Amino acid sequence: MENAERNPVVKKNDRISKENYRPVSILPVISKVFEKCIYRQLETFFNTKLSKFQCGFRKGFNAQHCLVKMIETWRSAVDKKHTFAALLTDLSKAFDCLNHDLLISKLKSYGLDDNSLCLMYSYLQNRTQRVKVANVYSSTKSIEMGVPQGSILGPLLFNIHIADRFDFLPRVNIGNFADDTAPYVTNTDIKEGLKDIERITSILLEWFSNNYMKANPDKCHLLTSSSSEVNITVDGNLIQASSSEKLLGIKIDCNLSFNEHVEDICKKASQKLNALARISQYINESKRRLLFKSFILSQFGYCPLVWMFHSRKLNSRINRIHEKALRIVYQDNISSFQELLQKDNSVTIHQRNLQVLATEIFKIKIGTAPSILKELFHCRSNNYSLRNPSEFDRVHRNTVRFGDNSLTYLAPIIWDQIPLKIKFCENLLQFKTAIKSFIFQDCPCRICKTYIQGLGFL
Repeated sequence: MENAERNPVVKKNDRISKENYRPVSILPVISKVFEKCIYRQLETFFNTKLSKFQCGFRKGFNAQHCLVKMIETWRSAVDKKHTFAALLTDLSKAFDCLNHDLLISKLKSYGLDDNSLCLMYSYLQNRTQRVKVANVYSSTKSIEMGVPQGSILGPLLFNIHIADRFDFLPRVNIGNFADDTAPYVTNTDIKEGLKDIERITSILLEWFSNNYMKANPDKCHLLTSSSSEVNITVDGNLIQASSSEKLLGIKIDCNLSFNEHVEDICKKASQKLNALARISQYINESKRRLLFKSFILSQFGYCPLVWMFHSRKLNSRINRIHEKALRIVYQDNISSFQELLQKDNSVTIHQRNLQVLATEIFKIKIGTAPSILKELFHCRSNNYSLRNPSEFDRVHRNTVRFGDNSLTYLAPIIWDQIPLKIKFCENLLQFKTAIKSFIFQDCPCRICKTYIQGLGFL
């Protein structure tokens, strides 16, 4: 028997409501040693069995990969004058709803032998827990369902439990990260697309019900590219299309401009910048720089490839925040922005985003990128074409807004600018180190193009 203490950790919004807390289990250290050994074997066994759309709790997969695949698919559709529709579904206490007997049955169906099944069953059974708030403890209760949050095996077991969900929708694109699931479709007609979403959602809800997981149709959100007011019906609930919704920490608007999201992170960065300015005279330069990197610059480091095609106005605002922060760090009100960047041995946020993009392309080249990214960027089988020496195929685009301003169009151009010495680094660590010292001079995106009044972008 294993006893766990659950510490409630606030997730978001109102701290008074218990629904906004995540129950994290504090487990004995010795148990985590055994968990790690089991995890390594199970991960190797199941890595090829999990869907390519499962981006949560997997090595080499992250939230950015999930969102990039989704957004690039939408951009490609709109560039062709098609439409997209997505439904952001909501699960209640997903980790706490896993049925132990059902999970063991699924492990058996995947090929685990009887000894392995007995080991996993003993791990899940005979667990107790109590809640700790400050120095006060609740009474001890046994755990009948779910996997402990805060464990090493818990996330992998959750992935295994939901893996067969994708078998019921084999030809459907799904944005999935942990318990966040967003099926999406593209179609020439928005009405047909909405019908597809309704059909897909009904299959998902049936799967949730059969697997003892509780979905909240009244908390689902619909996002479409259509400017008209549209809606769908899910389990008897009418869901109206929204102009913008938040998914995996990124606010996505129906126009795919991401201006709202960038405005939000600029606001957060400005608030922390003001706090740094107030205490800057009391700390030395190294500590100021550390606080700047940790609390201000980090605001722009989450999923940058998703929102990097924002407006020029917002790019200027980002640069102003960056410049002001550097002036505070180095107590320098005379040097230019470029001189401050050289003093800090860094680059602009946009340049850093291009470096992140180049890193993802390098992963594709060496074969360590997830398959959902490999589907977006296609390596050329013959690199000896004299007319087009690019290593990656360049997509045909119809519009500037969704064609030129897309990763599938930008990535091959950016990659061609990188010197061969950097391209042929032996490993990812060497590439990341080398690319930090390279400045992209001919980026074709809207942010980097020169704009002349009356003439437009050059």
